[in-house]
Amino acid sequence: MLVVAIDTSGRKGSVALCRGDAASFEVVQVTLLEGGTYSARLMPTISSQLEQSGFDKKDVDGFVVVSGPGSFTGLRVGLATVKGLCEVLRKPMATVSMLEAVAVTYGSAEETVSAVLDAGRSEVYVGEYRLGSGSASLEREYIMKLAEFAAQTRIGGELLTPDASVAEFLRSAGDKGRQVAPINADGIGRIGLRKLLAGDVADAASVDVNYIRRSDAEIFSATQR
Repeated sequence: MLVVAIDTSGRKGSVALCRGDAASFEVVQVTLLEGGTYSARLMPTISSQLEQSGFDKKDVDGFVVVSGPGSFTGLRVGLATVKGLCEVLRKPMATVSMLEAVAVTYGSAEETVSAVLDAGRSEVYVGEYRLGSGSASLEREYIMKLAEFAAQTRIGGELLTPDASVAEFLRSAGDKGRQVAPINADGIGRIGLRKLLAGDVADAASVDVNYIRRSDAEIFSATQR
């Protein structure tokens, strides 16, 4: 199965061309992208990867995209691009939360894992998952002030974050958080491929991004009513 995976959730993004099946996974190509260039570079990057690797767009069996949390504009661009491609090419799509990706990639099997991401404004996104057989079952996700999270979190299981500033703050507060490497689109593709093979697909017509919190525009609009 040949899949295109896209991550535009942060200041730096990536596109990966991957292939595999239930027993194997291969990264064909990965291209890193700078935030602010997603709308201009996503489609050319996908086309270039396919051409350089000897594939045509019709060879793609499915698409994978990070659905959140993260940059409002970046997530919108990534999801809109994948939705458009899926509708035109009539291919399935799978969505992956970056919190889910951290938990699945670095968490221990059969453990409760809390993935933590820097949300800006001295806040963090938190996703609590129950792991098993290469998948993650979401128990709850939320956003809160980092200081408040550090003060109250004494939960069992693993506490994982790819953000150095978050890891440092948690350690200084006495929490046993573990810093892990950031996940690029190839890591997203690995998780998404498993979802596609299992039939865990999203409806391209109705799927939306998962911000976890409202956008600044929505908050500002509400205060003006």
